[in-house]
Formats: sequence, structure tokens, C-alpha cells
Amino acid sequence: MAVSFIRVDDRMIHGQTCTRWALEYPCDGLIAVNNAAAGNSVLKAAYKSASGKKTFVWSLDEFKEKCQKVLDSKDNYFLITKNPLDMKKILVDQGFKPGITEVIIGPCNDRPGTTKLGNNQSITQEEAQALEDIMNAGYNVEFALLKEEAIGNWKKFRGQFGFH
Repeated sequence: MAVSFIRVDDRMIHGQTCTRWALEYPCDGLIAVNNAAAGNSVLKAAYKSASGKKTFVWSLDEFKEKCQKVLDSKDNYFLITKNPLDMKKILVDQGFKPGITEVIIGPCNDRPGTTKLGNNQSITQEEAQALEDIMNAGYNVEFALLKEEAIGNWKKFRGQFGFH
């Protein structure tokens, strides 16, 4: 398996969090997909030094070009995006099939226009639509800052956004 863990985290790469999740899921490296970070050398360098693991910071287009190499790799990678919209582009729009079906939603900051689901887990209607699309594509969407701090599955929250 080349992708061992899929996560949405608005901090993208956070050393302690990656170390903690790596206890549950085997991980040789990290792939962070975010257009802004991929185009910013300072951000890219900061993310690459954050975890102590082999780290790639790619744009959505770069990921699309390189995703087969990821699948063919003998190494296990965490696939991380900053927001649900980018994850939807990868899993639904680009049709990437990582071989696993669990998507973990981590920190999503409180922002104007969001609905608060739990501690540091707030999403917009547009992000809710992305999560609905991800679920409808066959993924299990779980909200968890850390494994032991899970607040529930997307199915528990989707009614707040008008999905039935």
C-alpha cells in the first residue's frame, strides 16, 4: 500500500500530530497537496522540516501527474490537504483511488461562515458539500483531531448542512 492515511488538516503538517497518527498507520513519508504552499518556497521548506519524515509539497496538478508513482511506491505515505475542497478534487474530481477508504478530518479553524462541529472543527457549506461528495464516492469521513479525540462520522453532522 502506498497511501496509508488520508487527512484534512488546516495546519497541513504538524510534527506531533503526524508522529501520533504514525503509531496507528505505517508511514515513511508525507505528501501535502496545496497550491499555495507548493508555490511558496518558505512554506515548502517549513513543511519539509516539520515532521522529520520524507515530505513532498505538491500542487493539485503536480499530484495528478505523480499520483501513479505514489501508488506504485513501496513506501507508505500520508496524503494531507489543507481543506476538504482540495481533498474532494483529488478523491472525486481526479478520481484518485488510494486503496483505503477512510478520510480523517482534523483541525478546521473557526472562520466566518462556518458551523462549529467540535473543538477546532468548523466547516463551511461549501466544505460540507465536498465532504458529502467524498462520502458519496465511497469514503468513510471521520472527524478526529487525534484518534482518541474522534467526535464522529460525517453522517452524524450532515443534516446540519441540509443533506439527508
